[in-house]
Order: sequence, then C-alpha cells, then structure tokens
Amino acid sequence: MIGDIRETGECQLKDPMDLFRSGQVVKICAPMVRYSKLAFRTLVRKYSCDLCYTPMIVAADFVRSAKARDSEFTTNKGDHPLIVQFAAKEAQVLCDAARIVCPFADGIDLNCGCPQRIHEDLKRTVDFCQKAEAAGVSWITVHGRSIEERHQPVHYDAIKIIKQSMSIPVVANGDIKTLKDAENVHHLTEADGIMVARGLLANPAMFAGYEETPFQCIQDWVDIALEHGTPFTCFHHHLMYMMERITSKQEKKVFNVLSSTSAVLDYLNGHYGVW
Repeated sequence: MIGDIRETGECQLKDPMDLFRSGQVVKICAPMVRYSKLAFRTLVRKYSCDLCYTPMIVAADFVRSAKARDSEFTTNKGDHPLIVQFAAKEAQVLCDAARIVCPFADGIDLNCGCPQRIHEDLKRTVDFCQKAEAAGVSWITVHGRSIEERHQPVHYDAIKIIKQSMSIPVVANGDIKTLKDAENVHHLTEADGIMVARGLLANPAMFAGYEETPFQCIQDWVDIALEHGTPFTCFHHHLMYMMERITSKQEKKVFNVLSSTSAVLDYLNGHYGVW
C-alpha cells in the first residue's frame, strides 16, 4: 500500500500518480531484498522501467540505527520516481521512518505480507483493500497467492476481482517473467500496473521489449555497478541472473565460482572482447 508522502528536498521528486493518470500500464520493479538497490534501479530505468521500489526496510531498525539507514537507503537525483518500502508493526514507527526518507522519496509502501497477499476467503481481502482505500492510500499492489501457496500458480482472477472492487489503481504481481507475461497478466486482471521481481533479475531489459538480456545491458550493469562501488557479491549475483539464459551449463560452472571483480572482468573480456 502506498501513502503519498512528499516534501521538497535535494532530490528531484516526482508524483508517481502521474504514471497511473497517463492511462498506460505502469511498469514497476518490485522491492527485492538485497537486489532492488540503487545500482540495479539505475539499470532498469535505462530499459523502460517506470517506477522502482527499494528493498524492504525494517522500519524499527531504520529509525533506531544510523548504520542501518546508511546501509539500507541510498538514492540520487536520477532515482525517481522512487517508492521506499517499510515493514512495520507500529504506526508511529512507520511514521518516524517515513519522515526520515520523505525528502528523498516519492512515496512510502507498507509491506503487508509479500508474497502472500490474498486470503482464501477473497471477501476478506477485498474488505481489507477497501478499508485501506478509505484510509487514503494511493494504490495497492496484490500478489495473487494465499499464505499456503508460495510456489503455486497465481490467482489472477482474484486480482481482477480486487481491481473491480476498488476505485484507486491496483498493481498485479506474481510470476511475471517476460514482457509477454506482463501483457497477459494485464489482460487477465485489468490492473493499472505490473510489478516484476525475478523476471527483471533475469532480464533487466524486459520492459524495453527484449526476450533475453542483451549484451549491452550486461555492459551497462558492469559500468553502473563499478561506478556505484557495488559490493562484489551483489555485482556477481546480478550477472549470474542476467546470464542464466544466455550461457551454457559449462560456462555457468566457470562463471558462477569466480571470486573477484577482476576475475569477472577478465572472464567477460575473454568471452565478449570488452573490459
């Protein structure tokens, strides 16, 4: 759920609701723990992603610890529109965390149980969403699985019913791995936006129409990651995801055990003739 918390600040804030008012399906990068950080958000924005979320941040830790704030939240002037997602049990803690980031964020999201976001009795979910709408949220994202269905197919029909029950925008999430999937889910749910997680990890250029990660995207990631000082593990893991569909089993065995940035660059140079 999104509360539109906006103030002037050093960053170039934008109204994310303008995306929904445009009438186009909003293409969204999901809040992925460890992965939806500034460097990756910078990459997917280059490839037609409209709106990015931060990884989920534990609000209590964020409020209490300067170290947590420094490690969990980083942004820059080009990182907009940006939604910061918090997990919080207490309203005041959420409010305190939101006040810290609001000069630098375009909205605040409250995690309500990802990836389980629907009840077996769908009326309970509809009622919950309508109460959230009445409380003033700007839009709602629905992951179409119950708590027992972590790996089962997504109930896109349930998302459609929720969409039809709301007057604010609804975003669909769950098992969207390609642009074709995104188009199909939009057709099935009539959602105002499509949120993608693992599909973008595997192909950050997905929203730009690429069926597989183009080599230019890999090159862009290396440049962006080095510029941002991305830790090696994160830098390497993103490349492992991006290259999953375009490398052989033998190549994966070699690439996935590389242990330094220089080794990765040497590998890419040897196989692709760059860096």
